[in-house]
Amino acid sequence: MKNKKYSHKVSIVMGSNSDYSTMKFCEKILKLLKINYETNIVSAHRTPERMFKYAKSAENNNISVIIAGAGGSAHLPGMIASLTRIPVIGVPIESKKLKGLDSLLSIAQMPKGIPVGTVAIGKDGAINAALYAASIISTFDKSVKNNLNKWRSKQSKSVKKKPK
Repeated sequence: MKNKKYSHKVSIVMGSNSDYSTMKFCEKILKLLKINYETNIVSAHRTPERMFKYAKSAENNNISVIIAGAGGSAHLPGMIASLTRIPVIGVPIESKKLKGLDSLLSIAQMPKGIPVGTVAIGKDGAINAALYAASIISTFDKSVKNNLNKWRSKQSKSVKKKPK
């Protein structure tokens, strides 16, 4: 979504194209909240030079928050966090063997000094990562704050008072 009306940008990155089936839910939420974003494939293992260049240039590219999806050893969020001061949110991608628990633990168990916000495994995590990024941006962007407040209000109103 390229809209110059919104000055703050969220960058969504993932280790491979197969991760997009999960990470596309970040895009959906960011579109609803009218937050500018970009989406790229940046592998910590297969494209380390691309990852290094991406992380080092993120701040100069007007990126306010990075959402990094990764499966298996899930090094991408931590490696990016080690190279930038921009907040990084890690989304564990579900794996075949351990159902994403390996990814979750790899992202959540960062050593002190290099924090990575970690969300749930899979689709729910991707949605929450986008909402978390919106919350961060809402601390300094009134438009995003208003859109996030409207989204949350709509969510609250959608909860029924009684079962049917």
